[in-house]
Amino acid sequence: MAKPLMAKATAVWLVDNTTISFKQIADFVGMHELEVQGIADGDVAAGVKGFDPIANNQLTQEEIDAAQNNPLHKLKLKFNPSAAGEEKRRGPRYTPLSKRQDRPNSILWLVKFHPELSDGQIAKLVGTTKPTIQSIRERTHWNIANMQPIDPVALGLCKQSELDTAVQKAAAKKAAEGGVMSDDERRKLVSTEQSLEMDAAPKIPTAIEGLETFSLSDEPSDEKDDEPILDADSFFNLPKGGADDEDEEDPRT
Repeated sequence: MAKPLMAKATAVWLVDNTTISFKQIADFVGMHELEVQGIADGDVAAGVKGFDPIANNQLTQEEIDAAQNNPLHKLKLKFNPSAAGEEKRRGPRYTPLSKRQDRPNSILWLVKFHPELSDGQIAKLVGTTKPTIQSIRERTHWNIANMQPIDPVALGLCKQSELDTAVQKAAAKKAAEGGVMSDDERRKLVSTEQSLEMDAAPKIPTAIEGLETFSLSDEPSDEKDDEPILDADSFFNLPKGGADDEDEEDPRT
């Protein structure tokens, strides 16, 4: 449902000049009912001048009268051709000033771990421009030596669901083109939910001991019965007669 221009100022005017319920005003301007009640109490929108929706071609007097006479009536915004398409904002996503310094690091993370994402997808995720992404891809960015790859989800620049959706679109496009993906690319194209459900891969032992029994398969290897079993004592057997020679007395004594 389309919302009126200057919603809070419109709510102030409706509270001051009509007897429409707080719920009706809240539904019309897209606010919470408690916020509208706060406007009436003077706790919210203090000093905000009311914006007349009738004079600004957003409501008709007949619509206001119908809402005042029927508490269940929902206000309908008057069609304004000049306001058509206002909610469809074009251009990159807005990034707060406090997080703009971390944006190059998030771009570097996406370029490194998700190279299948297009420049347009990265621009929508973190709110940047294609020349900036291209400079980071080619490592010609002026601050590339001091940049560290950081997950944009951890920085709050995008949601995990948005990143997963972009990755899934890249996977579908890759499959449609018929390209052969390597194991690393296939792992990168898997969403977070799918990767969490995967079985853990076998880990290679870090110590030397255990390498003789290490196997990538979970099935135990068959022991060969024809090989002799050697023990440690077999390597230290003394020659026969060695013990008797030690027991003989020295003839010089």
